[in-house]
Amino acid sequence: MNRFKILLPAAALLLLLASATPALAAPPQRAPAPGPDSIAAIAIGAGFDELVGALVYVDEELDAGLVDLFLNGTDQYTVFAPTNEAFEALYGTLGIDEISDLPAELVLDVLRYHVTEGRRAANSVVPPVRPRVITTLLGATFTVDRDGVITDIAGQEVNIVAANISASNGIIHVIDTVLLPLE
Repeated sequence: MNRFKILLPAAALLLLLASATPALAAPPQRAPAPGPDSIAAIAIGAGFDELVGALVYVDEELDAGLVDLFLNGTDQYTVFAPTNEAFEALYGTLGIDEISDLPAELVLDVLRYHVTEGRRAANSVVPPVRPRVITTLLGATFTVDRDGVITDIAGQEVNIVAANISASNGIIHVIDTVLLPLE
């Protein structure tokens, strides 16, 4: 995992979040143009250590190929990326120390629940009126309301705290809680 763990000053993460469109502001009518860096490169560079660690864990345990997919892949995806604090809150709730304390198959399902196919900018995620249903790579759904609040299968309310971080292979929306595909 250390080869993927790059620590940048907190200012780098703040700059990344400041350059994103806040979810609660009026979303732009078009998706931002693809950026120069991949989803994984942005996550690594911005200090999403727990998310990157989860990707590495399922790759090592299950040969899932997620790091390569999000680092080098050309297909377009939208990732709802939990912050490190979101993962730490989950660990506290579950009474564990790190992601590898969970079964790799469960972690893979959780990761797939955070991803949809295609470039989905805030204007196609956050609806103008009625909640929008988002189908994930897991095949399960969650809803997003007009205030940028996601309700997952478990009934958690999750906030989109930064939107429209454009990558070469998709778009990242930062969220404040780990989505759970558990009923």
